[in-house]
Amino acid sequence: MAEISRREGLTLALGGAAALSMGVKASAQTRMIMRPVPKTGEMLPVIGLGSSATFSQVAQSEDVSALRAVLQTLVDSGGSVFDTAPSYGASEETAGRIATEAGIANRLFWATKVNVVRGGAADSAAAKAQIEQSFARIGQPKIDLIQVHNVGDPATQLPILADLKAKGRIRYFGITSTSENQYPTLISVMRNEPIDFIGIDYAVDNREVETTILPLALQRKIGVFVYAPFGRTRLFRRVGERPLPDWATDIDAKSWAQVMLKWIIGHPAITVVTPATSQPKNMIDNLGGGVGRIPDAALRERIAAFIGALPQAS
Repeated sequence: MAEISRREGLTLALGGAAALSMGVKASAQTRMIMRPVPKTGEMLPVIGLGSSATFSQVAQSEDVSALRAVLQTLVDSGGSVFDTAPSYGASEETAGRIATEAGIANRLFWATKVNVVRGGAADSAAAKAQIEQSFARIGQPKIDLIQVHNVGDPATQLPILADLKAKGRIRYFGITSTSENQYPTLISVMRNEPIDFIGIDYAVDNREVETTILPLALQRKIGVFVYAPFGRTRLFRRVGERPLPDWATDIDAKSWAQVMLKWIIGHPAITVVTPATSQPKNMIDNLGGGVGRIPDAALRERIAAFIGALPQAS
């Protein structure tokens, strides 16, 4: 079975995702997979949109029409989760503006972060000011999720977020880390604080979080956002132009991106995966990773072994 390139436009999509984006009524097989927020049962689509990397770069340019199309594609295809952060350059502000202009701001699940840390400690006033700036940029009276970015200073920042949740200004709060050396702090917060979500890096060749973090998330009923599902570009460079193996048909995968996303979704602790992109055709491809069948435990191990046997990307 030949691989379909991420650059082949709408034909990249699994039929369901493409049909959804064009407004075609979906069957059960072509609807986006939904996962519950563990503490509330609210259902979220498993594929969202991140706004680092190329999204952030385009957000700083004069022409943001591609980003407008990416966000429109997300919501038209049954997605809703948009993950951003003040540190992602103009991403937060630009997304807030174009979503408002397009009339889709209230169809998005807005997830942002707070990350004001100076000299190893957070300044409470600065953190609160940054959060207020996020409210102004996003332009919504209530933000769905704010997380402490890259562990930050949990002792200072988590109480601020808990207070905002108690006041009804945010719906959920949590903490993120994409650095293994921060995992002990992340684990401590998961065990001791009433957080709703964590955000972590997780990919088919990056499985450290399976040891403690993901089992703990299941135990403590903490939702999980996944960042860097392609190892940024590492996994695409690793698989190269290889055709998809025959087992890809068993999970309705039409591209390597969909294989990688479905592999992640196959873990029961995962709530949402948020790959970043600035191209509508890649958004469609990614959304196909949340439609159709996902691998069981045995096939997940087979996929991991296949990719693990490939040469490391240079």
